[in-house]
Amino acid sequence: MLSAFSYPVAVRLARRFGPESILATVAADEYAGRSGYDSQAETAGTGMRSQERLHARLLGSLAARGRGASGAELGRLEGRHRAVGGNALRAAVLGANDGLSSNLSLVMGVAGAATDQRAVILAGVAGLIAGAASMALGEWISVTSSRELAERELETERSEIELEPEDEREELELLYRAKGLDPAEARALSTEIISRPEAALDVLAREELGLDPEELGGSPWIAAGTSFVLFAFGAIIPLVPFLLARGTAAVLWSVGLSAVALFAIGAAITLFTGRGVLRTGSRQLILGLGAAAVTYGIGKLVGVAIAG
Repeated sequence: MLSAFSYPVAVRLARRFGPESILATVAADEYAGRSGYDSQAETAGTGMRSQERLHARLLGSLAARGRGASGAELGRLEGRHRAVGGNALRAAVLGANDGLSSNLSLVMGVAGAATDQRAVILAGVAGLIAGAASMALGEWISVTSSRELAERELETERSEIELEPEDEREELELLYRAKGLDPAEARALSTEIISRPEAALDVLAREELGLDPEELGGSPWIAAGTSFVLFAFGAIIPLVPFLLARGTAAVLWSVGLSAVALFAIGAAITLFTGRGVLRTGSRQLILGLGAAAVTYGIGKLVGVAIAG
């Protein structure tokens, strides 16, 4: 909650320029008081403690975006409405799609060129393992590098608040004046916030650096693990028919199963993009089967050339 001193200023700012103008300040205050109920015995066994921390996380997410949200967006931002973080979700979607598309193309290419069933299976297994490991490593490096950069920026900002508080207060004042607050109000609000270093760091991180101190891009291990598992899951779909059938039948079953999976992945993506299921699913299907057809044709040509 905002203190009695800053409350009138915040109300005035929100009325004049909208609630987005005070999001970062409110989020910082909510974050500072997120554990306020933990020491109160009467809240034991109730949902008040977790709800208070949820409110802090929710406001922090909104502040990082710099704008409000609809009811549906609020539901997605709340912790109980999302099973995985942003990076894990991105890794899952990309992993499954890349695993299915790349291994389908690989298997079809080898199937077009080779008559030996073992060659197709060996290529499919190698593609699955190599691709899953590569995706996991790439995600781990990407998220780790992003976190390290964010941590360095936060540490620099924390050091500046400690060593040069007046300079940082002036930065806050300029930020609030840029939002339209008059000089006296901006100075009063910035003075109050800089008196609480952690709250000041939270506000400056969001306003100046565009960082959410609670998230910092998510866990690299979750992103890497999710990417590995989902890539492998997608990559095994076009391979399974070759373990159970042979020749043309295996090729047709592989294409059929992969087609269903491609459309399903495209449909699943619409849960987050809001696009039409038929349009996105069909696009995914056409692109995936198109790539497989090209590699199968190239494989046939290469196989004929080698045999000749």
